[in-house]
Amino acid sequence: MHGTVFDIQRFSLHDGPGIRTTVFLKGCSLRCFWCHNPESIRRPPEIEFYPERCIGCGACVALCEHGANTITDDGVVTYDPQQCTVCGECIDDCFANARVLVGRAWSVDEVMAEILQDRSFYGDEGGVTLSGGEPMLQADFTAALLARCRAEDIHTAIETAGHYPWSTLEPVLPLVDLVMMDLKHLDSERHRDGTGVPNTHILSTARHLATETDKPLLFRTPVIPTYNDAPEVIDRIAGFVRDLIAARAASCAVRGETPAPVRYQLLRFHQLAGDKYRGLGRANRARDLEPLSKAQMDALSQRAHAMIHAGDPSAIIPNAQ
Repeated sequence: MHGTVFDIQRFSLHDGPGIRTTVFLKGCSLRCFWCHNPESIRRPPEIEFYPERCIGCGACVALCEHGANTITDDGVVTYDPQQCTVCGECIDDCFANARVLVGRAWSVDEVMAEILQDRSFYGDEGGVTLSGGEPMLQADFTAALLARCRAEDIHTAIETAGHYPWSTLEPVLPLVDLVMMDLKHLDSERHRDGTGVPNTHILSTARHLATETDKPLLFRTPVIPTYNDAPEVIDRIAGFVRDLIAARAASCAVRGETPAPVRYQLLRFHQLAGDKYRGLGRANRARDLEPLSKAQMDALSQRAHAMIHAGDPSAIIPNAQ
């Protein structure tokens, strides 16, 4: 079995507890205008082109049979992604690394070989996180990879947007130790404005996770200037998380179980993805936004803490800077 993977990040400290290996799967059902991983959005492999690195050697022009690469008389190379078949032949011969292949088919065995190299660093808390994009768009590959990790007694986590029917996620959950999920906006139309989709499936998935599973949950909100950084917006999301905590507690009480933790975190917007948009030839709609200061983020976190505190004072964790 193969999946389309665009990166494997080793010694990751921000994608779950402990030291982790994060496997980034390509393809996403959302189109967030601020996306920090724009190379993850489309499922097929892509080529990023950085003309400022190009030395004008013309090797890519000679290799390409489809006319995707052309060179002017003064040695300026241009790249037309519409003509490109993403065969990757020009990548190896690009000595200046002006071209980067984003995504390729990996087998479960290949990914596991990378993961097992890091196993000695995981300790008691670390493990493997499947991220993206959206790992549940490659549900069979995700399940197969999680099953192999479980067989190796490696802690597993997924980062998901939750935009799919519950029946997509439910079969995978026995293989998952932690679910991390974004809550970007509670107003469905504003959610659509920012991400291209309403939040109906997302809120439904969150409720299912809270009341029908015993999985530890970490809900997160990327705080995007002008979009969801208003205090009242964060208040509503925090209130929703508070209600999920209460619903889980009630559900577990009926079953005579101790509820697993439900936690909440704010993520600070940053501008580190600008080069990726340029390399992909896409417009960066968030390029003029100014990230919130640490003080502003802390103030929002304190409001969220006040909203959730009555339900579970341990539910807020520090902002990701």
